[in-house]
Amino acid sequence: MDGTIDMTTCKTMMTRDTAANCDHYRMWIGGQWCDAASGKTIDVASPTTEEVLFTVPCGSAEDAQLALRSAQSAQASWAAMPAVERGAILAKFADLIRQNRERLATILVQEMGKTYALALGEVDVSADFINFPAQAARRLEGDILPSDLPSEHIMIHKVPYGVCVGIAAWNFPLALTCRKVGPALTTGNVMVVKPPSVTPVAVLALGELAAEAGIPAGVLNLVTGGGYTMGEELVTNKITRLVTMTGSTATGQEIFRKAAENLTAVRLELGGKAPFILLEDGDVEKAVEAAVVSRHLNSGQVCTCPERFYIHDAVYDEFLTKYIDAVSKLKMGDPMDSATDIGPKVNAYETDQLEKTVQLAIDQGAKLVLGGKRPSGKLFDRGHWYEPTILTECTNAMDVMREEVFGVVSPIMRIHSFEEALQLANDSPYGLAAFLFTYDSRRIQRAVLELEFGEVYVNRPMGEQRQGFHNGHKLSGTGGEDGRYGMDNYLEKKTFYVNFS
Repeated sequence: MDGTIDMTTCKTMMTRDTAANCDHYRMWIGGQWCDAASGKTIDVASPTTEEVLFTVPCGSAEDAQLALRSAQSAQASWAAMPAVERGAILAKFADLIRQNRERLATILVQEMGKTYALALGEVDVSADFINFPAQAARRLEGDILPSDLPSEHIMIHKVPYGVCVGIAAWNFPLALTCRKVGPALTTGNVMVVKPPSVTPVAVLALGELAAEAGIPAGVLNLVTGGGYTMGEELVTNKITRLVTMTGSTATGQEIFRKAAENLTAVRLELGGKAPFILLEDGDVEKAVEAAVVSRHLNSGQVCTCPERFYIHDAVYDEFLTKYIDAVSKLKMGDPMDSATDIGPKVNAYETDQLEKTVQLAIDQGAKLVLGGKRPSGKLFDRGHWYEPTILTECTNAMDVMREEVFGVVSPIMRIHSFEEALQLANDSPYGLAAFLFTYDSRRIQRAVLELEFGEVYVNRPMGEQRQGFHNGHKLSGTGGEDGRYGMDNYLEKKTFYVNFS
């Protein structure tokens, strides 16, 4: 839409969009608040009520170029700053995120629909994603290697790429942004971040906190706009030296192709199809608890959620009975209500896709045992809702067992052996996360070698930690994030052969 925003001044992050009768948030470029050069805006609607709550700038290639040039002008001085000083600034940034916890969480609920409790957790994790690399600033290391020649040292020096572009997904916009910003800025890079158009507001709110923390102008830029306009310019511009993106596999593949022209470095965390394996010796109670939490967190809109269940015949009936009972007790409703377990889907498109997926599974032979429809009642007259759904009698040939399903749908298949579970789990183009419930140490060690996934949860629900490494295999991505290995992804290497004979 064309907003009626006053374009003569951009001194504040937020003003009132009189045309849409809602708050308008601006982009943060070069230490300044600004609107799109075109003056156009994007509506951001509540998934709960479908009411437009915010507008943001609909930036174009022109705005992307401005942000990239601003980052480029700031990079040299930021990289020259001692790492410990960069880390101190970023630690303050993390503290300010924590201090604004309730405000940021409320925005996340408004624009994304997740429960308030989960939104508070996302803010906490976001601060951690900044603070962990900030505290590691003194531990950035290179190497000195012995030379084959006398009186010579070989030194591997690590340096920042320069201008990085971060593209975040809509399901955890704040956390996924901070997951990239923390290590990128700690290692001396500068960054232009483009949050998703459907959930951009909490990310834009980081601009004022970055300024308050003392992050110099241009070091962190936050822009909004379409993927085929602004997004493409950010990826293909020669200024950009690294692109880090979290999102769908199809989008990641397109970014990879676009980045190839300039041989821009690419780090991708993409789609998943996590298998959930429960063997005959596994703890059924623990498996049910983990499945309920992991499948239904964020209304099932998590790339590491269990998306296909392989349950051993010996415990199948017990698991299914207890799982149906537990899932049926989950409460859908107002995401700001502390009693709510599941909020709305993010938008109508996602809800429609979920409905089509379930119907196709039934058409292909799956049996619907719970849910499978949109809920009824006054609360659900508006918004994007879908009931927790359980399907049985599934086979690995069904689309619901092969394609990513971003929602509260649990397709379940009966298995008869560990070998069958391994074969079925690996029979997928995705390799992000997997779940395994067994106390047989030999099987666990085999899974370490044979499961083709970057992240495996053994006898526990999902949830990676900052010091670990979040990494997808196959079509689930390349590069990885978190911990010291994630930090290394933002550093290039220079080799010096220093002869002092």
